[in-house]
Amino acid sequence: MNCYRFIEAEKAGRRNVARACALLKVSRAAFYQHLAGPSRRDRADTELTEQIRGVHKGSKGRYGSPRVHAELRRRGHRHSRKRVARLMRAAGIGGRAPRRWRKTTIADPAAAARADQIQRDFATDASKINSR
Repeated sequence: MNCYRFIEAEKAGRRNVARACALLKVSRAAFYQHLAGPSRRDRADTELTEQIRGVHKGSKGRYGSPRVHAELRRRGHRHSRKRVARLMRAAGIGGRAPRRWRKTTIADPAAAARADQIQRDFATDASKINSR
């Protein structure tokens, strides 16, 4: 059972709310905050999260927080990039990272080194430039 419902029942029965909160080890401030509902910032965060989901979906799941923030800016919303990043983390939304380069050729360590066919000589003699 939710303890706040019990305290609400006690309050409706004109009993002592402070005593009920003390028995359930809940602060009175938390109880009254629960009665007030979500704060204005929480409601704004919920609305902004929905807009973030729309931008992210419009990018086919590619955009991370910097691009989502830039797109929201273009649409006229003024929020910080860190707030957008926090809400994206909380909602489990993330951008798609570029694929990592994968090595496909594995060199044979037992293979012999190729012979130097043109006898490369890197000496600096001006008379031998372009003469091979």
